[in-house]
Amino acid sequence: MNPVWLVLGGIVSVQFGAAFAKSLFSLTDPTAVAWLRMAVAAVIFWVVARPRLSGRTWPEWRVVIGYGIALATMNWAIYQSFARIPIGLAVTIEFLGPLGVALVGSRRARDLVWVGLAGVGVALLGAFPTTVDWIGVGFALLAGAAWAGYIVLSGPTGAAWEGVTGVSVGSLVGALVFLVPGVLAGGTSLWQPHVVLLAAAVGVLSSVIPYGLEMVARRSIPAGVFGILMSLEPAVAALAALLVLGEQLGWVEGVAMACVTVASAGSTRALAKAPAPN
Repeated sequence: MNPVWLVLGGIVSVQFGAAFAKSLFSLTDPTAVAWLRMAVAAVIFWVVARPRLSGRTWPEWRVVIGYGIALATMNWAIYQSFARIPIGLAVTIEFLGPLGVALVGSRRARDLVWVGLAGVGVALLGAFPTTVDWIGVGFALLAGAAWAGYIVLSGPTGAAWEGVTGVSVGSLVGALVFLVPGVLAGGTSLWQPHVVLLAAAVGVLSSVIPYGLEMVARRSIPAGVFGILMSLEPAVAALAALLVLGEQLGWVEGVAMACVTVASAGSTRALAKAPAPN
């Protein structure tokens, strides 16, 4: 199958998973939903990968623990944001994390255009009267920072842990980190059969399917094309939230989302065309 369709399938899966996750917030706490998602993903990845744990060095454990904490923080923070602001807006703000990672190594002045455009998008939220919950914005920024850390640690984790074992162990680390907060936040509502089943579906949609499709696609798709496709995530998130939850963005939020999306696509395209350093 064309790798472009695999990437698009992963994007659609993860964002519809996010919308279904938010539909659970009326039944149990967002922290509990985030933990259930991580726990389901950890179990599935563990069964598939069956990682070897014996004989591992401390540097290998250190990097995968950091990776798992970044992954867990990203998932928890974005769900806290979803509970307060529209999904499309939350994902737009979260996207500043990977955008920053993409641009941090750039030494070209023209790449500042993309930084400026993303900044304009975020500034619009404060320049015009909106109903934005700034605590929700803060959680989205935290999720973006955790996403940046996840990206930075993905390479070393992949190098130290073969195949998908790094993801398996990292997912387990994240599930363990939020075990107590998740169970306490959810209380008895956490164990309702329909909550568990829906959370399991969210775990598959938001973690297992996207990672599997992305893993296959990355073997043959150019990095620049992959990055541009990923820039569609905020728009797909807004569409999924509209279809599943009936969420609508105001014009200010829509323009902010467009600015960040264009900045992400533009920076990815520019960096992909840049000559390799000598």
